[in-house]
Amino acid sequence: MVSSEAVKFLKKTPLFAQFSEKELEALFSTAKVREFDAGSTIVREGDPASIGFYLVLEGQVEVRKGQKTLAKLGAGDYFGEMALILDAPRSADVIAVQKTKCLMITRWELRSIISSYPDVALKMMGELARRLSATNQALKE
Repeated sequence: MVSSEAVKFLKKTPLFAQFSEKELEALFSTAKVREFDAGSTIVREGDPASIGFYLVLEGQVEVRKGQKTLAKLGAGDYFGEMALILDAPRSADVIAVQKTKCLMITRWELRSIISSYPDVALKMMGELARRLSATNQALKE
């Protein structure tokens, strides 16, 4: 189970900022914390998105497509959010560039929470739409 300190940290991340403390506690009551050494591949492009979502708690990762670095993510950033919704292969590699700790949640856990707290889906969709809009804008530049 995630501590109240972790819930407060999660409340500061954009994807979960609109969640109530009760929703956060429910969402992450079965989440797992995993640690990765520098240089470890966390997800590989083309792999099934079976685990789902990762929130970086500590450390830094790079999102890579081939040799190109698409993004550098640190504490409070997240990746794999599409795996919570779609059953599609991973679209990029994510590599730990330093020792990294992530919180992981599966799509099955999320769906269970949504059945109990339907507003969770609307809150997440708002942030995901904002993130998609920002990506579209960046691609236009």
